[in-house]
Amino acid sequence: MCLSIPARIDKIEKEMAVCTVGTSSYNASLELLIHEDVHVGDYVLIHTGFAIQKLDADEAEASLKTFNEFKALNNALDEEEKISKKRIT
Repeated sequence: MCLSIPARIDKIEKEMAVCTVGTSSYNASLELLIHEDVHVGDYVLIHTGFAIQKLDADEAEASLKTFNEFKALNNALDEEEKISKKRIT
């Protein structure tokens, strides 16, 4: 399964963009979006080094919020598992 996360374009040089997801930055080719009007500040989905789709800012923010909620849930489940393992040993 592949997962694409919305990334904000921070810099564009020719056909390449520097995009940010959280605190991580990635280089992404814009070649697949050649007919899209993409600018610094826009959000795109990145897959295997290519920006594959431009996203509406509201849609991107909603997706990022959902990912953050999943991350928080996963962290809580990890903590529960640690506590449960301590009780067993």
